Amino acid sequence: MQLLTLPPSPSLATSIRATAQVFEDPKSQALLAHLQQVAPSEASVLIIGETGTGKELVARHIHNLSRRSQGPFVAVNCGAFSESLVEAELFGHEKGAFTGAISAKPGWFEEANGGTLFLDEIGDLPMPIQVKLLRVLQEREVVRLGSRKSIAINVRVLAATNVQLEKAINAGHFREDLYYRLNVVSLHLHPLRDRPGDILPLTRHFIRTYSERLGYGQIALSADAERKLAGYGWPGNIRELENVIHHTLLICRDGLVRQEDLRLSNLRIERQEEKVNNPEESAQALLHRAFRRLFEEHQGALYEKVEDSLLRAAYQFCHHNQVHTASLLGLSRNVTRARLIAIGELVVNKRRVVDDVPDNRVLQLSI
Repeated sequence: MQLLTLPPSPSLATSIRATAQVFEDPKSQALLAHLQQVAPSEASVLIIGETGTGKELVARHIHNLSRRSQGPFVAVNCGAFSESLVEAELFGHEKGAFTGAISAKPGWFEEANGGTLFLDEIGDLPMPIQVKLLRVLQEREVVRLGSRKSIAINVRVLAATNVQLEKAINAGHFREDLYYRLNVVSLHLHPLRDRPGDILPLTRHFIRTYSERLGYGQIALSADAERKLAGYGWPGNIRELENVIHHTLLICRDGLVRQEDLRLSNLRIERQEEKVNNPEESAQALLHRAFRRLFEEHQGALYEKVEDSLLRAAYQFCHHNQVHTASLLGLSRNVTRARLIAIGELVVNKRRVVDDVPDNRVLQLSI
């Protein structure tokens, strides 16, 4: 079994990233074959997939199979920095370039020189930074913030997104020329629900991992538990599976994981029940009927009302989680956050937006 895992890190405890990836399902095996073909090249790769499907793991595997494997692998989350800081983080800065810049500092491009730079959540980059990133990719040199001197770099760029960049381009949130520069090769990671052959191998890996951490002996998985795991939709993908197994091992008894020990979300189950109760009517038909009723009862200015209602409903459906809301609607997290502020769904202080993110942190936002 081909197993990929992230290097141990304290930050993984609160991360929404997948920490393991396997290639047992036929769809995953096809992805692995494609990956092995393109990895030795110097081509830029765009990795597309939902949150928690293992995009960083795939990027690391590409790096390890490439001629740059002896060089550094640097992973950067583009959505983790405010617009005022992202330029300095990516391209570096000189002493005094801005308030608090007490010394010069190389950016992530310089740190990755001779190796691979992985830009996760590339769709969250502000438009002005996208222009500068395109220039760096074309010229193969960076200019630190506060400097006029260019620095040559030798970096292979891998990028990842959990949103449809084509929609972001049409909405004016992502540059088309940057998209084509990054998308020389594209790898599509299927969600866990679409590659059921990976579920049980991943389950067994997480059982072994957490059994060792907890100091347990051998843990077995009952047949009923296997069927329940294989039949669940996994909206949170691999990271959700890991969390479920961690919790299950804390409560299971006698070294056996039973069906009743598995605490799964009811979001996917509710959607399945709705389809069963209305087998003759699709979601598209229901939406069409709702629009017709709205047109009949209201006149004018409907576009903003529908857009705001859609955003509110998605935000509530995702339990007030910005990342999942953005993924569900096919938007970047920055655009989603800005719209939620505009419609009053987020509480804004002078420098902070309070939101229920997966690790309960307070997100920084420049206003």
